[in-house]
Amino acid sequence: MPPLALYALGAFIMLTLTACAIGPQYHKPVAPVPEAFKEAPPASFKEMEGWKVARPSDDAPRGAWWELFQDPQLNALEEQIDVSNQTLAAAEAQLRAARATVNIARAALLPTVTGTATATGSRPSLNRSGSSSTAPSAPRANIQLPLDFSYELDLWGRIRHGVEANLATVQASAADLETARLSLHAELAVNYFLVRGLDAQRQLLDLTIAAFERALELTTNRYNQGVASQIEVLQARTQYEITRAQAIDLGIQRAQLEHAIALLLGKPPAEFSLPPAPLAVPPPAIPVGLPSELLERRPDIAAAERRVAAANTQIGIAQAAFYPTVTLRSSLGFESSSLANLFSWPSVLWSLGASLVQTAFDGGRRQAVTEQAKALHEAATATYRQTVLMAFQAVEDQLSTLRILEEEAQQQERAVQIAAAALTVALNRYKGGITTYLEVITAQNVALSAARTALDLSTRRMTASVQLMKALGGGWQTGGRESG
Repeated sequence: MPPLALYALGAFIMLTLTACAIGPQYHKPVAPVPEAFKEAPPASFKEMEGWKVARPSDDAPRGAWWELFQDPQLNALEEQIDVSNQTLAAAEAQLRAARATVNIARAALLPTVTGTATATGSRPSLNRSGSSSTAPSAPRANIQLPLDFSYELDLWGRIRHGVEANLATVQASAADLETARLSLHAELAVNYFLVRGLDAQRQLLDLTIAAFERALELTTNRYNQGVASQIEVLQARTQYEITRAQAIDLGIQRAQLEHAIALLLGKPPAEFSLPPAPLAVPPPAIPVGLPSELLERRPDIAAAERRVAAANTQIGIAQAAFYPTVTLRSSLGFESSSLANLFSWPSVLWSLGASLVQTAFDGGRRQAVTEQAKALHEAATATYRQTVLMAFQAVEDQLSTLRILEEEAQQQERAVQIAAAALTVALNRYKGGITTYLEVITAQNVALSAARTALDLSTRRMTASVQLMKALGGGWQTGGRESG
């Protein structure tokens, strides 16, 4: 049929003019990448036998990196994130919506076919202008069943650039999803270790309360024997009650963290509880790798780069508006005054044509749109480079934090031992009647403060380890296997 021949010709023209697609060719932006990180890792990271840096795709799942902490309870909670977290569910729905836009854009590469069916009846008026008959006019019927074809030749790549832009946007959305997934898993791990740190603090305070209770009994017995004064008993009781209050106060933060974990798991706080268990594992050694590997592992960097690609294609779309639009149109169908002969050969109708539309004057609108697209591309490029720099900063921050905290923890451990020894000496001196109970109270406060600081350092080291894994993009596994 002639319409089919015309569309075949149009397809041939489109294929031969593919090289005519205008717009700048995309080149991945260059970002400043140092050869090595400035901050040295902690000394404990030097022993990494059995570990290997994984290289997942930017939009691939990050892997069960939390298993490095060897905590079954944490593993069980992390597995619920992908199933029940509502923030992640919303991000996945947004990704599906972005994928649908690609199909919408691709539809413009194919002809549009519409079918209509019309049936009309009419009777001309005898009193209309130009009528020469006085006899009544018989009603007339008209039935049409046409198929209309419309197809825009993508000579300058406007439609193809639109598809490319949507594909880049989908890839950015997929990377955004993995960024959200990584952030949610890291947030859960941080909250979990904060809870375990509070449990360790509570365990320490409970042991201290028991020790203070024994000291109170000792002081009371000495007072009953006339050896100690009433003020010493009151001092011991005050110390005991203050420590009990401190233990109770920990419940506020623990309850809030437990509620935050429930939210991450997609549960009401009333339906979730985390049994107490003190922090018992040290931070794992994490192989850091080279700075250039961040460009491969971090999904937020991948998302920023894909948005640069999408902005680049928008320049081509804007530039294509300076060229004419060529559209092919045709119609094929049947028309008759009765159903009896509607599908006979004489009832066949067809038409074909082409149109070329060129904007002659728009007051500089197209030029402004092109300049806008170029400016947005420059902005996306700057955002990409800033994202890379922020990724390096995040890694450097956590490396320095872990190294300094490890040194501080070692020093604090010595302080804990010295404070415990000083407390023992103070108690012995008090039992021997050499000193007053004030010396014991001072030693008790110093020992308790030193021990709580040591536990706080342990918690901070665990949370900093989580933040380092997040900064590195996640995706770690043991046994030399690659995740993703």
